[in-house]
Amino acid sequence: MAESKPGLRKPVFTKVDQLRPGTSGHTLTVKVVSTKMVLQKGRADGPQVRQMRIAECLVGDETGMIIFTARNDQDMPGVMNFDEMPGVMNFDEMPVDLVKEGSTVILRNAKIDMFKGSMRLAVDKWGRVEITEPADFTVKEDNNLSLIEYELVNVVEE
Repeated sequence: MAESKPGLRKPVFTKVDQLRPGTSGHTLTVKVVSTKMVLQKGRADGPQVRQMRIAECLVGDETGMIIFTARNDQDMPGVMNFDEMPGVMNFDEMPVDLVKEGSTVILRNAKIDMFKGSMRLAVDKWGRVEITEPADFTVKEDNNLSLIEYELVNVVEE
């Protein structure tokens, strides 16, 4: 008898206003409002020198906005045949190249990183960034979750 593979689960899409510090595994559809390169430097990586680039992109949906940190130094295991997957990033086109102002992207398995007390959305090597068709929502620009400052408080129980 043939082995049965576990069925793939349908992704549960999260809205920006539902994001909380320290959470991960989010799948979101967001529009890119703006993008800014914050770091660009070369690094020796074996026989060739690779450019390390990091961009901060303001992304959002109809519930709010957050800063997404796009990096080009992530490896993408498990995604090998890019010809069959149009719109999925490949090794020449990393998130820094894919996220352009006005584009709509799907962030899969995204996580929330904390930077100087504020939330940043990030996709590590276990996640994926995909370009998709333009969304029909308007970004709510008056609810920027990255402007909220959080403070770690230790609670001592007696």
